[in-house]
Amino acid sequence: MRLLVVVVGKPRDAALHSAITEYETRAARYWPLAVHEVREESGRGTPPDLVREREGERLLGRVPAGARIVACDPAGDGMPSERFARYLSDAREAARDMAILIGGAHGLSPAVLARAERKLLLAPWTLPHELARLVLAEQLYRAGTITRGEPYHK
Repeated sequence: MRLLVVVVGKPRDAALHSAITEYETRAARYWPLAVHEVREESGRGTPPDLVREREGERLLGRVPAGARIVACDPAGDGMPSERFARYLSDAREAARDMAILIGGAHGLSPAVLARAERKLLLAPWTLPHELARLVLAEQLYRAGTITRGEPYHK
């Protein structure tokens, strides 16, 4: 299994970028992780539906054929860290690639949501997409430590 995180945009804040990089680096010790950033669509004068559609096409364009798609979405299912760790471990045992997608400021397109095998709620609050990426990276790292029985997860 390869684990791919596909996100819209790059972190703009240096401290947030550093934290994201730190947790993605840590998570890559446990999972064969790759991260792809796709270009953020300018929202100036562009209707949100069109922004979502264009960004969604870019996101889906980075997903390998046959990979299961997990969409980070406020309407998704939340799961405790232990269950998320089991979900990733099961995917690894099934030897099927997984792409976790995070949309931009306007969220994910209907096309992305329709292709998703699962919709994942990262938090009960609305998060900026950069912060959602940090939360996901930390949970990927935590899932790795849970899977290996390491003490990070308390």
